[in-house]
Amino acid sequence: MIKKISLNNIRICFFVALVCFFCGCFPGVREDITKFNSLKKLKLKDYPIFDDNLDFKGFNTSIDNSLAYFKRVPFQRKYQYGKEIYNAAHLITSLETFRDFLQEKQSVKALNKFIESKFTVYAAAGNEEEQTLFTGYFEPIYEGSLKKSDIYKYPLYSIPDDLLEIDLSLFSDKYDGHKRLVARVDGLKNRIVPYYSRAQINFMEDFKVKSKPLVWLKSRVDRFFLEIQGSGRVVLDSKEELRLHYAKSNGNTYQSIGRYLIGKNEILKEDMSMQAIRKWLELNPDRMDEVLHHNESFVFFQTVDGGPYGSLGVEVTPLRSIATDSSMFPKGALCFMQSRLPAPENINSLKEWEKTSFFVLNQDTGGAINGPARADLFCGNGDYATFTAGHMNQYGKLFFLVLKP
Repeated sequence: MIKKISLNNIRICFFVALVCFFCGCFPGVREDITKFNSLKKLKLKDYPIFDDNLDFKGFNTSIDNSLAYFKRVPFQRKYQYGKEIYNAAHLITSLETFRDFLQEKQSVKALNKFIESKFTVYAAAGNEEEQTLFTGYFEPIYEGSLKKSDIYKYPLYSIPDDLLEIDLSLFSDKYDGHKRLVARVDGLKNRIVPYYSRAQINFMEDFKVKSKPLVWLKSRVDRFFLEIQGSGRVVLDSKEELRLHYAKSNGNTYQSIGRYLIGKNEILKEDMSMQAIRKWLELNPDRMDEVLHHNESFVFFQTVDGGPYGSLGVEVTPLRSIATDSSMFPKGALCFMQSRLPAPENINSLKEWEKTSFFVLNQDTGGAINGPARADLFCGNGDYATFTAGHMNQYGKLFFLVLKP
């Protein structure tokens, strides 16, 4: 079993990626699952054995961040746990109760007895085998400059001046709950049209007039991977560090370049990973337009202080924060996952991933994390995080815990 994992200081990414994000190899979709049955209330005899193999490292920080989120929202805001509803005030008490119990080191037996007596446990619906597919995301660190040059020539764009977000619910109740449209005004025809695609943006020489570049990167591949991760750090040529975070997207549908490369027989499905995609792109620069433009989605960024931040507006913690489908699962929730992680002393092996279990908080979401059978684990930054996130493609179990009323 994995006991301890030591990581460097961490930051975040908001959108998730990696193995299944790139290749689109998600579990079978269950059309019968909604937020009302995405969680199944367990009987005591069906509770898993709760054991945190990471020795609760970083866990209190992650709980405090979820508490900060719940204390910001109205105390009566409702959160759906299967057929039951709990309000924010109750979830605050739930997290505080769990955190207080852990102030002194507890045995596995004491922990399980505490949960059985105090907490209701729900199992995520998962796929047809009731399994959740866990992938990983991380915080990339790249080199860049505030000025364009022959070395730094790929811009990371801010939100364009002409990008519009249209809330259809303002026009009719029948659109209530629908996603907002991202669009622009076609001045020649005086009509609203979809925003520019990735190819259009890349080929538009004056796009930087509409969207001020925040920083210039060395590599076009770096920029693409930064978009996939949703945020990261850029170390400037001046040695200063710039923190960047997802701001908006062009609203175009995400298309997996991993799946595209598998379909073209360029990378075998069993070899697919973030690292494999990067290597292929760097070895085939003449086909970069073909492959990258297959994904018409494009991300715009903003600079931030502090962090890392998830979709709840609070910092995420490495190996303690997950991203799920926010339309399926309650935000900020206390969770327990059973999966596999690479041993920290042997991170270059894809075979020696050890069974592990640990508590996490549901603090993020992502464009590729859809349905009841998907969860993305924030891995942090550094070598361990890069390897784990780039190769993580593990089925396991996901549980949600909440204090009994």
